[in-house]
Amino acid sequence: MRFKIIHRYIGLSMLMVAALMAVSGIVSLTMDNEGSSVPLFFSAFVTALFGSFPLIFVKGEPRISQKEGYWIVVGSWVLGCLFGMLPYIMYGGQFTPVNAFFESVSGFTTTGASILSDIECLPKGILFWRVSTAWVGGVGIITVFSLLVPNADGSRSMLSNTEISGIARENVHWKSGLFAYRIIIVYAGLTVLSSIALRICGLSWFDAISHAMSACSTCGFGNRNASIASFQNPAAEVVLTVTMLLAGMNLSLIFLSFTKGNHSRLLRDEIPRAYLAFFVLASLLICISLCFDGHRFPEALRLACFQTISISTTTGFATADTTLWPPLCIVVLLCCSFFCGCSGSTSGGMKIDRGILAFKGLQYKIRSLYNPRSVNSIRIDGMLKSSEQVNYALIFIVCYLFIIVVGAILNAAFGLDPTTAITASISCMGNVGPGFGEVGSMGNYAHLPSILKISLSLEMLLGRLEIFPILYVLFGLRAK
Repeated sequence: MRFKIIHRYIGLSMLMVAALMAVSGIVSLTMDNEGSSVPLFFSAFVTALFGSFPLIFVKGEPRISQKEGYWIVVGSWVLGCLFGMLPYIMYGGQFTPVNAFFESVSGFTTTGASILSDIECLPKGILFWRVSTAWVGGVGIITVFSLLVPNADGSRSMLSNTEISGIARENVHWKSGLFAYRIIIVYAGLTVLSSIALRICGLSWFDAISHAMSACSTCGFGNRNASIASFQNPAAEVVLTVTMLLAGMNLSLIFLSFTKGNHSRLLRDEIPRAYLAFFVLASLLICISLCFDGHRFPEALRLACFQTISISTTTGFATADTTLWPPLCIVVLLCCSFFCGCSGSTSGGMKIDRGILAFKGLQYKIRSLYNPRSVNSIRIDGMLKSSEQVNYALIFIVCYLFIIVVGAILNAAFGLDPTTAITASISCMGNVGPGFGEVGSMGNYAHLPSILKISLSLEMLLGRLEIFPILYVLFGLRAK
């Protein structure tokens, strides 16, 4: 394995992170200049310096191997989060080193969990940096910078293949480089349209752009302590609901539907239908429960739809304190925290695709037990799925749940109550953000011990990179 080549590509990703810091510094200079421009520009300089050295001293190679691809992806994400701490640490205030690391990881992984007790006291430069980490993390650090890599030697395809899970590409037969390119077109277009719509709804340009970036990345970072509830703007909630709903779908499928003139595919294909049906069912259950709890129907429907899609897409925006809702609402929202959106979206969780594949695998097994001689097959949208694909989905789900259990036990061991311990682990592993108990929709993670902030940060990374790339690198180190 050629570590010089790995360093070169990681250096390229750090240059992109440095560019985002510089943009945030410009925002600080033009909008407030309340002490955040110096931390941002200095951090950009340090990060760019680190990223430039490999480009100067290491020559490009014709190809990279799959093993090198895994190291590049994991290294870029880990170092991106570490260098992403710098603006927070230099700014100070609520950002201790551990808090800065947690906030940086939460942003890049689009989890949206925060240690901030007072968001509104932060200058706009730091607020924009927070949402910038989420925006680039939503579509993927490697996916964005790989577009700058020439694809003639296959390097772009290898990097995209490593960061974007295979299940996300199974329903669209495009080459990896083209796949990533079209995802970013949809992602950027959705961000622009959402920003304009939110501005029309009455938000300032800064709030509109920030919340559009946050909604499209399904992160949930906002500029207000009370999240979206502080605006009391039903029109903006509708815009954000639609944005989150689309961001939770396979972005490449959206591109295919609109460019090929086949708009019905979003409703015809099995996975989007299951995703939308799950959202409708969960919203109705929560709406009915809230009505019985004393809410009027229009208000209950509005709250139910927004909170359901916010949790289902792992965004984490809030228009109400869900910890005060009836038990049925809490259970339904907790269920929404598991499978979440579709593969190929910006949402976290286990993905609807894997849930359907695992369920059909179970059906196949039951049919085989009843009639061992029958010839059965597993298909999704007419596409035949191999036993290897089904087994991979099942293994992923088992690993995912195992990590949640280990995280919950660790949380409880350090003094968290059962509700907080379990839901914090579920939320961080699924990149959801808010849980219940002390880490509810109107709470934060500031009071947690430092060891738990670090362990939950690791869960965020495992969830965002879908477990196996990190395990591959860790076991590779052990094998040496």
